Amino acid sequence: MQELVKVAVDAMGGDNAPAEIVKGAVEAVNESKEIKVFLVGKEATIRKELEKYSYDKELIEVVPAKEVITNDEAPVMAIRSKKDSSIVVALNLVKHGQADAFVSAGSTGAVLVGGQLIVGRIKGVERPPLAPLIPTINGVSLLIDCGANVDARSSHLVQFAKMGSVYMEHVVGIKNPRVAIVNIGAEEEKGNALVKETFPLLKDCKEINFIGSIEARNIPYGEADVIVCEAFTGNVILKLYEGLGGALVQKIKGGMMTNLRSKIGAILVKPALKKTLKTFDASQYGGAPLLGLNGLVVKTHGSSKSNEIKNSIIQCISFKKQNINDKIKNNITING
Repeated sequence: MQELVKVAVDAMGGDNAPAEIVKGAVEAVNESKEIKVFLVGKEATIRKELEKYSYDKELIEVVPAKEVITNDEAPVMAIRSKKDSSIVVALNLVKHGQADAFVSAGSTGAVLVGGQLIVGRIKGVERPPLAPLIPTINGVSLLIDCGANVDARSSHLVQFAKMGSVYMEHVVGIKNPRVAIVNIGAEEEKGNALVKETFPLLKDCKEINFIGSIEARNIPYGEADVIVCEAFTGNVILKLYEGLGGALVQKIKGGMMTNLRSKIGAILVKPALKKTLKTFDASQYGGAPLLGLNGLVVKTHGSSKSNEIKNSIIQCISFKKQNINDKIKNNITING
C-alpha cells in the first residue's frame, strides 16, 4: 500500500467554515486515494458536517481543537495565547511529523506567524514568501511574494527567485523556468531602489534563468514563469488580477443578455467560453504555499469554496512527492 500524504486542514478558518472546508476535504479524498485529511477544529461541528457525505472513513480523521483564531485578532498574540486553536493544533501536527502539510482559509497573519514560529524556517531561509499560481494565456506563473514580506530586502528577493524556480520546475513541471522581477519598464536602469539593487544580483545568480524585468501588463501573457517582487507589489497585482477577472466575467455575461441576437449567440458560444474562462479561474490552482518552512503550509482565500479547498489539499501531493523542502534546503544551503 502506498504511503498517504497527510494534510492537516483548519476546519474553522475562512468565511465559509466549516461547511465548505469539510466539503472540500471530502471531495479531495474522494478524488484522490493518496491523501489522508486531518480536519482540525470543533469536533461536534465537524462531525455534523461530515454526516452529509459519503467517503472512506479511513481517509478523514477529526482532531479536536476548542478555540478559533479570528481575523481581527493580533496574529502573534493569538498564536501564543490560543494553544488549542485549530490553526495552532494543526500546525503542531506538521511540526511533529504527524502531518506533511497544513491548509487554511483562516487568518493570513496567524498562518504566516504560526508557520514561522511553530513549523519553523529552513536553515538559511531569511524570509518565507507566499507564492500563489496565477493563470496566464500559456498556463500558470508563480507570483512570489504576494503577502508575507511587505518590507523585503534584495537578498530576500534573490531567495524568492531560487525557491520559486525549484517549485515551478518540480511541482508544475516547467524546466528551466524563466524568472523576472516586477518593474515599471523593461530597461535595467528603471525601478525603485529595491528593484535597482536586486536586478544585478538576479542577473549574476547562476542557479536561475533570469530574463530581466517584467511589466504588470505582460504578466497575464505568460512572459515569465516566476514573477519576483516584495509582498506589497505582489498583493496589489494579485488583488487586481482577481477583481478584473471577476468584473470582465460580469460584463461578458451582461453583454450576452442585451438582446435576442446576443442571447442566441451566447447559447452557441457558451461551451467554448465556459472552458476558456475556467482556465483563468485562480481557484482551480489551489492556495498559496508559504515556501521555505520545514513543512508545507498553504494559505487559501478567506472566501474559498469547496473546490479551492479540494485543490489546495491535492496540490500537497506533488510538493511531498517531489521533496520540495529538501530541494529548497539544498539550493539555499549550497548556493547561499
